[in-house]
Amino acid sequence: MSLSSQIELKALIADVTAIAAERLPAAEYERLAPYFSAYFEEAEAADLKRAAPLDLYGAAMAHLDFAGSRTPGQHKVRVYHPDFERHGWQSTHTAIEIVNDDMPFLIDSVAMLLARHNLTLHLLVHPVLEVERDSAGQLLAVRRTGGRAVPLESLIHLQVDRISDPAQMARIAEELQQVLADIRVAVEDEPAMRHELHTIQTALSQVALPPGKLDVQEISAFLDWVNERHFLLLGYCAYDLVRTDDGDALRIVPGSGHGILRNQGDKTFSASFAVLPAHLRELAYDPSCPIMLNKSQTRATIHRSAHLDFIGIKRYNADGQVVGECRFLGLYTAAAYHESPRNIPILRRKMDAVATECDYVENSYKAKTLQFVLESYPRDELFEIPVEVLQPIAEGLVNLLERPRVRLFLRTDLYQRYVSALVFVPRDSFSTEVRLKIEKVLMQALNGSAAEYSVAISDTHLARVHYIIRTPAGALPDFDAQAIELDIARIVRGWGDELHHQLVDSYGEGRGNVLFSQYQNAFPVAYREDFSPRHAVLDIALIEEALAGAPLALKLYKPLRKGSAGQNLKVFRAGQPASLSASLPVLENMGVRVQDERPYAVERADGATVWINDFGLEVANVAHIEQDDVRERFQQLLRRVAAGQGENDGFNKLALQADLDWHEVLLVRALAKYLRQAGLTFSQSYIEQCVANYPAITRGLVRLFMARLDPAQHDRSHAAALEAEVREQFEQVSNLDEDRILNGLLTIILAIRRTNYWQRDAAGQVKPYLSFKLESGAIPFLPQPRPLFEIWVYGARVEGVHLRGSKVARGGLRWSDRMEDFRTEVLGLVKAQMVKNSVIVPMGSKGGFVCKQLPPASEREAWLAEGVACYKMFISGLLDLTDNLVNGQVVPPEAVLRLDEDDPYLVVAADKGTATFSDIANSVSEAYGFWLGDAFASGGSAGYDHKKMGITARGAWESVKRHFRHLGVNTQTQDFTVIGIGDMAGDVFGNGMLLSEHIRLLAAFNHQHIFLDPNPDAASSFAERARLFNLPRSSWSDYNTALISDGGGVFERRAKSIPLSAPVRAWLGVERDSMAPNELIHAILQAPADLLYNGGIGTYIKASTQSHAEANDRANDGLRVNDNALRVKVIGEGGNLGITQLGRIECARHGVALSSDAIDNSAGVDCSDHEVNIKILLGGVMQAGDMTLKQRNLLLAEMTDEVGHLVLRNNYLQTQILAVNKAHAAQMLSAQQRMITQMEKTGELNRALEFLPDDSAIAERRASRQGLTSPEVAVLLAYSKISLDRALQASPLPDHPDLDSVLVNYFPTALQSRFADAMHRHPLKREIIANQLANQVVNRMGTTFIFRMQEESAWPAADITQAWVTVNRIFDGEALWNAIEALDNQAPADAQVSMLVQVRTLIERATRWLLRNGRPLDGMAAWVARCHAPMASLLAGLPSWIDAAHYPAVADWEQRLSSANVPAGLAGVIARLDFAVAGFDILDLAQAQSLPLAVVAANYFELGRVLQLDWLRDAITRLPRDNRWQALTRSALRDDLYRLHRELTASALTCPVCGDQQYAAHWLAGKGEQLEVCKQMLTELQSYDTLDLAMLSAGMREVGNHLMR
Repeated sequence: MSLSSQIELKALIADVTAIAAERLPAAEYERLAPYFSAYFEEAEAADLKRAAPLDLYGAAMAHLDFAGSRTPGQHKVRVYHPDFERHGWQSTHTAIEIVNDDMPFLIDSVAMLLARHNLTLHLLVHPVLEVERDSAGQLLAVRRTGGRAVPLESLIHLQVDRISDPAQMARIAEELQQVLADIRVAVEDEPAMRHELHTIQTALSQVALPPGKLDVQEISAFLDWVNERHFLLLGYCAYDLVRTDDGDALRIVPGSGHGILRNQGDKTFSASFAVLPAHLRELAYDPSCPIMLNKSQTRATIHRSAHLDFIGIKRYNADGQVVGECRFLGLYTAAAYHESPRNIPILRRKMDAVATECDYVENSYKAKTLQFVLESYPRDELFEIPVEVLQPIAEGLVNLLERPRVRLFLRTDLYQRYVSALVFVPRDSFSTEVRLKIEKVLMQALNGSAAEYSVAISDTHLARVHYIIRTPAGALPDFDAQAIELDIARIVRGWGDELHHQLVDSYGEGRGNVLFSQYQNAFPVAYREDFSPRHAVLDIALIEEALAGAPLALKLYKPLRKGSAGQNLKVFRAGQPASLSASLPVLENMGVRVQDERPYAVERADGATVWINDFGLEVANVAHIEQDDVRERFQQLLRRVAAGQGENDGFNKLALQADLDWHEVLLVRALAKYLRQAGLTFSQSYIEQCVANYPAITRGLVRLFMARLDPAQHDRSHAAALEAEVREQFEQVSNLDEDRILNGLLTIILAIRRTNYWQRDAAGQVKPYLSFKLESGAIPFLPQPRPLFEIWVYGARVEGVHLRGSKVARGGLRWSDRMEDFRTEVLGLVKAQMVKNSVIVPMGSKGGFVCKQLPPASEREAWLAEGVACYKMFISGLLDLTDNLVNGQVVPPEAVLRLDEDDPYLVVAADKGTATFSDIANSVSEAYGFWLGDAFASGGSAGYDHKKMGITARGAWESVKRHFRHLGVNTQTQDFTVIGIGDMAGDVFGNGMLLSEHIRLLAAFNHQHIFLDPNPDAASSFAERARLFNLPRSSWSDYNTALISDGGGVFERRAKSIPLSAPVRAWLGVERDSMAPNELIHAILQAPADLLYNGGIGTYIKASTQSHAEANDRANDGLRVNDNALRVKVIGEGGNLGITQLGRIECARHGVALSSDAIDNSAGVDCSDHEVNIKILLGGVMQAGDMTLKQRNLLLAEMTDEVGHLVLRNNYLQTQILAVNKAHAAQMLSAQQRMITQMEKTGELNRALEFLPDDSAIAERRASRQGLTSPEVAVLLAYSKISLDRALQASPLPDHPDLDSVLVNYFPTALQSRFADAMHRHPLKREIIANQLANQVVNRMGTTFIFRMQEESAWPAADITQAWVTVNRIFDGEALWNAIEALDNQAPADAQVSMLVQVRTLIERATRWLLRNGRPLDGMAAWVARCHAPMASLLAGLPSWIDAAHYPAVADWEQRLSSANVPAGLAGVIARLDFAVAGFDILDLAQAQSLPLAVVAANYFELGRVLQLDWLRDAITRLPRDNRWQALTRSALRDDLYRLHRELTASALTCPVCGDQQYAAHWLAGKGEQLEVCKQMLTELQSYDTLDLAMLSAGMREVGNHLMR
């Protein structure tokens, strides 16, 4: 110890002693003061000063206290965590205290045990003290070692790494007890063991041994050498050699054990001998080898951490036979290793024998080298090795020193417990890396279980490594030492040199050298240890592939290393490794399990890095995956998954389990994904397991798909056979759920009419998505309504579905976020679209897609780019399956087998009407050369941008204005309050909230904010909304809060709560000071206001009878309200699905004015349809060279306003007919009920699906004098139009030349004159005419008109329509209707409705007359030419012929209309329209009698008045028509009356004496008696309060009987 350390130590001891003086009583201190000095004086000052003196004092006192009681021979051990309050000191480490008699080997043995537990020793205090105890072992005095008057005791204090596991602490304490016990018995029994050694020597000298390699004298000399402290004796035991039933055995001689073998428990036989093979046990009987020097399998617990050395000496009987054995266990001392083997008995004999065998010239170089070799040979080896093994090794070493190189010398232990390997390598090539690699080679070649080594590097050119490779008993394999040496030589030679050689050999010198320059130092040590340079050459090709841009490269191979029975997969990835957490599920989904993984980073000289992840795989069927085709399928599928072209899911197992390639796996996944969207409720994992459970069926389904749809190899008969085979295999499926899944897949395959499975992209590669065209009606488990067709598009990045109600259909494409059920969302939308599209040429369609690999929304550009890419992919999937038109001829898509008819019409639109997305869609269309060009998607930059036009909102506003007109409010001149859903950046909401300057917006919300303005100023808020709308992007947060009334504000929906001001609380009718955002929205939706305007996305109102789940919008479950909680007067539905249909119906029944989303926001689709059809028209003009694209675009822009007018006209008329129905709801209920029933029978309508009331509910409404609500009638409105449209298209009527004007008037006036001829060639000419006619008829005549006409007689719908068009033109019905509509906001809306009904009644009855009297109807123009002018004259003359003074009903009409501010001229006509129905009869009479129309009319009406036929007609009209028969009878009776009236007039007009044109007067004068009878009869009838059919029929008959005689 240095002087400074001594000074530090003394100072520390002084500090501890000072603390003792303070804390101990004086007498106690005096007694113990020497103890503190003696306790610490041998410790390291540097270690002690890490602790506080107070803790050192406490530790010394704790140890002394622990030593306070100990009996002689006892050892005490304590392992604990010192605590200041319990032990008087503390430490962050674990403390170990030992008290034991002083003896050798204590410290080194204890340190050995701690090292075995990997515990670091932080402090060692080991005083050896004189301890005086009484007879009971109680400590009396302790002092520094002096004259040894009393026994010495060893106190050991250690501090080690803190041990947190109590079990480990207990285990260490137990093992310390055992070590101390071993030391004690070894020390105590050493004299006895030396005595045994002497006894054995004596016994050997008396035995006559047979001739052998060693004589008794040499053995005795060796034992003397051992006894001279060259061997640490630790244990001894004697054994008898006996034969038992189990073979030879060494039986322990009772009482013979000493030292660590003193107590062997209940053992009777040597366990180590018992496990030896029989031939080795036989050696025990060989008398020629009296001594055995070897290593024990047991490690020493005393002194040195090494395997115990074993000295066995055989015992002989008097006859020289071996009868037993004496064994010494111990360790050779350091002196034994340092002494020359020439001076060690037995070893010197081995050296002599080797020298003799080598026979080198004395004192020659080789002789001296041999001497050096043997002197430096590993001493333990020299003790054990037989001469016959040593000699060739020694000779080889001599030669090695002459020519240094890599050499390996192996020696197998006699008992095959280990192999000793001496490895010599050039000293300059030796390193730890080389040593470890050599060890790995030896372990693999020798089946090693553990390895030990020692290294010797001398001044020669060689380094020697001595390995002991331990092997399991009996598990030593045959090995080729020369091959092992070659492997070692390859390692030592240098992995890099071998790589260079292999690269040149594989690639040629030029390329090989280039690659070597890149990869010379690229591979890490771990890779070089695991793989040879030959492997690296193969891997370099894949590394280059990964660096060339491949997402990753793969190699599935069978590893050759020991213990590997499966497969390994190398994954090569540039830049970063394949993470284990991500790779594990991928590979497990492929049907393999990962056992282990080794990552390697390969960095080329140019800095490029590729990671190699080597996965050890467990494969169920190794032989199967080793087949080349299976291996390639597996790798190809994995590449696709890694590239994002295939999903990571359980379907990938089918590659191995069903022998499907990646494309076929994609097919099964696509079908299964559709199956889930189609409504099967099974989870994807369950479906995956199902198809994997039945690989033969799955394979059969794929084969069936191929046989049915492969355009090159389809075979109907083979497909039928395969279908039968698959159905037969279904018999094996016992689980009903699995049967449903597999049958569902079969059903889908059989419903597929087209697929792009065999199409390739421009590069000839398989497309990254699949699309199928399905006949929805062929899939019975699809939810209703089932469209005509749907196209399912599936890819790893996108999934989508497009539903079509007919072959000519259109609708938007929605970017959905409903990953699990977007088809359900689209189905709800297409259902509304079908209703909405009844106003346009195409039927309803709708598409929806979801993006499956979107970046985070925070990465806006990347997020949008992925969305656009998915959008284009989805549209491509649709166009892949759609026929094209080229020069008017249908051209099927390439590589598609069509199992359906020609189908070239596909029109879409961006769901939100954005020009950008429409342009994107049109760019895809143009890339496909699709015949529609940019008419494919309306609303693009070269089309009508819905947001710029505000067309959807303007259409919805027509509905809002009409509702308010019926409430007596003009929204354009009177302020009204509004609650809104949406924000000013949105199309429908933003435009909608700018359609009146009198909007007082009380509140609005979107997904981000809640806007509150409890007392808004209409003018300033309008201006601010306009400012927000005109910003490039805006939200409610941009609203100038200074313009918001007191108590209002803009609040974020992510806030925990929103404060409520007094004005807001008063408006909402709540008392709470704050609400959570969703609670506040819930309250806003229930607040009082004039209008609730929905311009957003989501379902916010449901019926009180519905659950939230039935609203199909989980995101808004927390804020949705019931319809009966609403306190608004009007609802405008600019957005889709804002209210459930049942919610609408209940709202209407509670007095809220609303229609439906399909009615309110139909303007968008109508505008798009006009755009598409205009573009189709002008496309033909452009193809003819008569117009350029630029000219077309300018013309489109010029027509924007007129297109808007044409579109809004439909919105106006649809809301008008709903208002008419609302006013007559109760009267129309029976006819509507009958129509619903009939449409259900024909399959045109599903009452339950459309939430129409059943018969019992209708009966209840009839009893309460209620009819269908506007939302219900809106459904019938659409279905009646659809039904009529289909009927007209199925007839020749659209081709009638007299209807060309219908086609022309569909288009803006700018096109009508210039392109009328082109219009006649329009591909959709018939569809346009049919649709326009259907809309005109239903919008003017109501939903039941066609149905009721057909009830009366079996007239075809086309004939009824033709008659209606003719009559409408004859009477110029549009002029009358337009005159009434011009009174908006001038006359009360209810008065307008009454007037509209009057016109409708005229047209209906005239149509009926024409159908019954004017067939055939081919010449519409002829009828109009004949009748139009006379009817105009008739209408003009009605006021003069029908004098209000004589007609009270007319007078009442005129009075009411006058009060309603209706112009007198119009009022006069409307009040008398009932009389115009007879116009055709009057005209016929005039022409038949060659009389002026005015004369005939005057006499006709005169007869009607005098004979009270007009009263009869009114009475007939008042008859009930609650069922079909009542309606038919009423109609027939009215026709009979008109016929009678005509006949009576004809009779009067034949009067020969009526030259003054007063035919009626003269004729009546001649019927005085008959006339009186009739008057009396009619007077009697008029006296009845209620008249029935029979009474009126009889009365009418009597009139005829009396007056026609």
